[in-house]
Amino acid sequence: MKVGTEDKKKLITAGVLGFFAIFAVVFLYNELFGGPSTPPVQAPPVVIAKPTPGAKSGVGNAAVRVGSVSGQLDPTLHFGAMRATESLVYTGTGRNIFAPGPLQAPAPKIEQAKFTARPGPVIPQRVLPQGPPPKPPINLKFFGTATQDGVRRALLLSGDDVFLASAGDIVQRRYKIVSITANSVVVEDVPNSNQQNLPLAAN
Repeated sequence: MKVGTEDKKKLITAGVLGFFAIFAVVFLYNELFGGPSTPPVQAPPVVIAKPTPGAKSGVGNAAVRVGSVSGQLDPTLHFGAMRATESLVYTGTGRNIFAPGPLQAPAPKIEQAKFTARPGPVIPQRVLPQGPPPKPPINLKFFGTATQDGVRRALLLSGDDVFLASAGDIVQRRYKIVSITANSVVVEDVPNSNQQNLPLAAN
């Protein structure tokens, strides 16, 4: 009875080891000769969200952030370009920067003429009146409009963020949209009491 039990244990152990050996061989083959298994990552498009139906444009509402352009970067590795750079060999110009070069003679000293300064008349300096410092520019870019339910909204770009704002809305808790036309938007920098006309940006 014991001999038969030992034979069964050896047979089960041999079967498990054989399974792991086959799995290891298939895994190594796929890693070495299978090539890249993950498809290249595609950048997500900028999606503009539609405002909820029936919503009215109220004065002082926050503008809607509808997307970002920073997701358009492609992080995939281009192996063809990497292999091409590996084959480059740097030959240099033949000059060894670590070898001492020829010694240069020190430049001759030029004696400067000595003179004594005579005190001149003292001219009082005029202090010009300084005006107020210039107000900072509005950091927004106007690149289009969208009309829904008879309300015209402006598409504004601030850094990587895209905003959809109506007249009276506040963008980034700082810029108030005063008026919107097809070719320009009047924006007020509320903390600085500064209005600026933003023209439609060319593509």
